[in-house]
Amino acid sequence: MRKQIVLFFIGILTIIVLAGCGERSQTDVVESLDKKVKEMSGYKAEAKMTLQTGNEEQVYEVEIWHKTPTYYRVHLKNAARDQSQMILRNDEGVFVLTPALNKSFRFQSDWPQNSSQAYLFESLVKDVLEDPEAKFTANDKNQYIFETKTNYQNNKMLPMQEITFNKKELSPASVKVLDTDRNPLVVVEFLKFEFNTSFDKNSFDVDKNMSSAQIEVPALASGEREPFAVKYPLEQPTGVKLLEEKEMETKNGKRVILTYGDVDGEKSFTLIQESTEIATPASASSSTFMNGEIVDLGFTIGGLNEHSLTWTNAGVDYMLASDDLTEEEMIMIAKSVAGQESK
Repeated sequence: MRKQIVLFFIGILTIIVLAGCGERSQTDVVESLDKKVKEMSGYKAEAKMTLQTGNEEQVYEVEIWHKTPTYYRVHLKNAARDQSQMILRNDEGVFVLTPALNKSFRFQSDWPQNSSQAYLFESLVKDVLEDPEAKFTANDKNQYIFETKTNYQNNKMLPMQEITFNKKELSPASVKVLDTDRNPLVVVEFLKFEFNTSFDKNSFDVDKNMSSAQIEVPALASGEREPFAVKYPLEQPTGVKLLEEKEMETKNGKRVILTYGDVDGEKSFTLIQESTEIATPASASSSTFMNGEIVDLGFTIGGLNEHSLTWTNAGVDYMLASDDLTEEEMIMIAKSVAGQESK
């Protein structure tokens, strides 16, 4: 009898253990992700981001620091082009730094809360939580995979994303942002991820980060500029075409004004390109205030307001201005400029 009782309890324990080893449900994983975000003090991560813009693939190294609740440092580097840009958020606002040009811009912005961010853990979890139709699977690599809607300004172009989390720590493994044909236009692969790391008091300071980033990418001298090459957008609204191109000399080199429109005059815009003015070291500590919101164009960070979108790339300042275009259309055009080769 005693032997039978022992065997009975062993059987019960075996069933409990086996049940505990079963796959977790979507609800279980979502609840655990939500709890992880609420309990963490922050993290440090390293990732590789690949952008498919036009015919050209661009690869960026991304270093991400986050200290809860609102401190951020995202450093994007493209070694092939000697490009470096950084987004900082601290108590003074949101800053976009371009170390090679010694430039700093300050925004009063809700970033990163205002849209999806493919390289921020808490943003990915938010997208999972807010999509009641999110699809969930588990693979044989000890990973959970969610397919969710995105919350980008141009989410008609990039409506879906595939987010993969590691089962053990629920850290992000990869993100694929998909277009309407399910082609991955943005791919983020996380190489390192560490929760609850410590930061020193200057980790999110603008001047300190500008100085340290300039050591990696020295400030451009006037003789080191890339040759100015006019860029033409690959995409524009249906029926819109180039109507006029003007070129003029400025103190920094060259300015080109491209005017686009359609036959009905319903859709028009102007794209201005100009050799950027390099800030002097003395002006590095004073940031230029920008109206509008930060927009992640993938290859660079821009500033978007009601009628214009501005950004800097490869030593050239760009401004896209229009009274007719939607924000989504302006972002579409700006993103397509990066993938275009000059005529």
